[in-house]
Amino acid sequence: MPADTRLDTLPTAWNFTSTFDLDPIERVRLIKQGAPATVPGVMARRMGVSKERLYATLGLPRATVERKASHAQVLSPDESARVLGISRLIGQVQRMVEASGRAGEFDAASWVARWLERPLPALDGLAPATLMDTSEGQQLVANLLSRAQTGAYA
Repeated sequence: MPADTRLDTLPTAWNFTSTFDLDPIERVRLIKQGAPATVPGVMARRMGVSKERLYATLGLPRATVERKASHAQVLSPDESARVLGISRLIGQVQRMVEASGRAGEFDAASWVARWLERPLPALDGLAPATLMDTSEGQQLVANLLSRAQTGAYA
């Protein structure tokens, strides 16, 4: 795997399980500090999707993110919150698999990328990806995964 697609290339606070494990105050601080604009590109590669697909899923303006990345800038708090949300979702899935005792070679990032595209009856037939551009939608998707883990999926 090329070095720029490894999770350890993300700043520690932006690693998938690290973002899931953060307490709420630390998440707010991280959002206000801003995600490095390169994080969505690294995440997209790790998820096995194009940057354009991830930008569209998160409602991020491609030109803005690319410009900020080329100038080593950070994303706005709103953009950072969306990126943090999908990072947390991947971390949530990784923690769920670890808790099952079957983590092995499981790739949470690519699994989430595929799962986000599947229409789900529990979301009135919507694909979770269509909800990832808002914090409310991200919370709905995270709750759905939690319910699935407990068997309360409906």
